[in-house]
Amino acid sequence: MFKTTSALLLCTSLLASVSVSAQQKPKYLAQPLISTIYTADPSAHVFNGKIYIYPSHDIESGIPENDNGDHFNMRDYHILSLDRIGGPVTDHGVALDIKNIPWAGRQLWAPDAAYKNGTYFLYFPVKDKSDVFHIGVATSKNPAGPFKAQPKPIAGSFSIDPAVFVDDDGSTYMYFGGIWGGQLQRWKNGKYDANGSKTDWQKDDAPAISCQVAKLNGNMLEFSGTVKNALIVDSAGKQLTGKDHDRRFFEGSWMHKFNGKYYLTYSTGDTHYLAYAIGKTPMGPFVYAGHFMQPVQGWTTHHSIIKFKGKWYIFYHDTQLSGKTHLRNVKVTQLYHNANGTIKMINP
Repeated sequence: MFKTTSALLLCTSLLASVSVSAQQKPKYLAQPLISTIYTADPSAHVFNGKIYIYPSHDIESGIPENDNGDHFNMRDYHILSLDRIGGPVTDHGVALDIKNIPWAGRQLWAPDAAYKNGTYFLYFPVKDKSDVFHIGVATSKNPAGPFKAQPKPIAGSFSIDPAVFVDDDGSTYMYFGGIWGGQLQRWKNGKYDANGSKTDWQKDDAPAISCQVAKLNGNMLEFSGTVKNALIVDSAGKQLTGKDHDRRFFEGSWMHKFNGKYYLTYSTGDTHYLAYAIGKTPMGPFVYAGHFMQPVQGWTTHHSIIKFKGKWYIFYHDTQLSGKTHLRNVKVTQLYHNANGTIKMINP
């Protein structure tokens, strides 16, 4: 009797545990686009009527996780494509390998792409042989690559997360930068300070470190003029401060245009939101407008926004497949602009 009762109690306990586990299992808004490799930071574009995605390619590097992001030690890029949302996804294989970038040292982080005059351009951040991030560019006649890297990084470039926006008049702008491991806080007055602290912005009433913006030359290989701050201000026109972690820029900028206005979207990093600010020109300033995506599973997210066949979509990542911060998977869901110009909140 004792044994039977014990067995029943054990079974009841196990069933209760399973029930609780089932209740606690996360529900996801969308499923991974691809599961054969780990991908993140998806920069999506519509080329030739198809969607091409330029993501980071996450690998298991064996490096312990740290705030500098050394465990994100990516070594190549794979380009993905799909003919329609919800359709099959093609992995076009290695489009660019770090060993074929003459000036590269380590860590191929989040890339982006653009097209002009028959050439596709792949923009990528990678640390040079002195362990300093700069932004390089590679070219191809095919949106899926392979791409050939230029022998040197873009002059005047630094930090991470290039995002290239082509305006209606054909003028092209690059938004870039990221603090902490992205090293943006180490750049002051156009010079790199290897001893620059990652904490000089954390509890600061001074203006927050800005996303950077530069206009590209017609050849798409160089900056035209100087790099400027893409200032994010509040409704009173006052620049956000360094301690305002729920609103200030951290990394992962993207630009899209809606109803004649410029939407600078970005990650708040350690508070894990996607936020947006709206400007009248592509150079800013941009007025903070709110959050539009709640935190994903994982440390943070990095996104892109495109219009495809009359609908808007956001591509993002989380860690559904691995449960590990550095092994992520890309996803897509529809994005909605409200009648008043705000963006509808997304819960991933």
